[in-house]
Amino acid sequence: TPHHTDLLPIPVKIHQLLLRSRYRTLDKDEAHLFFVPSYVKCVRMTGALTDKEINQTYVKVLSQMSYFRRSGGRDHIFVFPSGAGAHLFRSWATFLNRSIILTPEGDRTDKRGISAFNTWKDIIIPGNVDDSMVKPDARAVQPIPLTKRKYLANFLGRAQGKVGRLKLVELAKQYPDKLESPELKLSGPDKLGRVDYFKHLRNAKFCLAPRGESSWTLRFYESFFVECVPVLLSDEVELPFQNVIDYTEISIKWPSSKIGPELFQYLESIPEERIEEMIARGREVRCMWVYALDTEPCSAMTAIMWELQRKVRRFHQSAETFWLHNRSIVNRDLVEFRQWGTPVPLP
Repeated sequence: TPHHTDLLPIPVKIHQLLLRSRYRTLDKDEAHLFFVPSYVKCVRMTGALTDKEINQTYVKVLSQMSYFRRSGGRDHIFVFPSGAGAHLFRSWATFLNRSIILTPEGDRTDKRGISAFNTWKDIIIPGNVDDSMVKPDARAVQPIPLTKRKYLANFLGRAQGKVGRLKLVELAKQYPDKLESPELKLSGPDKLGRVDYFKHLRNAKFCLAPRGESSWTLRFYESFFVECVPVLLSDEVELPFQNVIDYTEISIKWPSSKIGPELFQYLESIPEERIEEMIARGREVRCMWVYALDTEPCSAMTAIMWELQRKVRRFHQSAETFWLHNRSIVNRDLVEFRQWGTPVPLP
């Protein structure tokens, strides 16, 4: 149902929350920004369209949008929810290079010549933490006191052939009393369930979050809800809402080139009081990882709205927008904006 956002992918959650947003208007001339719903990751995962067909669909839809043409896309918002970011739309660099992109992923230069993320126009959004863990009054797994935790640190994830992750798996064999890194079964009778996963996660003081296929990692966000201090081992990672959050207060970022025994020595040297301080501060900001209505005083949507508000312009123009003495906006053929027919030519 439209009011049920449990277990939904981020683009669907954001879309549904915006449909109910107090900032929404149906009057295009009243709108400062335009949200373009797109479930491209879902379409790709189900194989409903090929990459070429996805590309063609985007171009076809954009050509029906005269307001996109008016601003060159500068006041249009798109969500790309995975590590691939805007690269899911192959021609993003041609068509969306001026648009606002919401994505958890800030860097894909490992596999692409250029990153689709631009610090000054795009917005990093939090990962999609399991709904059963973000409800303050009914969390599926509760944190346990630091003194009761069995391990110094944990890494709960698959190695995926990634250097940093492989190092952690090896270190867990060398230091089994300090680092928990069980081999996760993601299918079959021994599959690790969500509740069991979070029970493992809460059993260490520090939750290690190494780079996987891409630089962002969901484990970073999950750690705040079991109250372990996240340790980022992903050099290129970008984090959300840096205009209001000081990440030195709530997390640690350690060079991925120094994953080894010295990491454990360092973590062991941190006083318990400091760990408690970081956890307490994390408790205050984690509401910003929760996808809830923007009427909430603190939520991911409220924070996204703050960021979007800073991008609002009074005036819109592009290479194909012109204006006359009587304030009318026209195209290259001097046709007034309201008379622009579709499909509009795209760059």
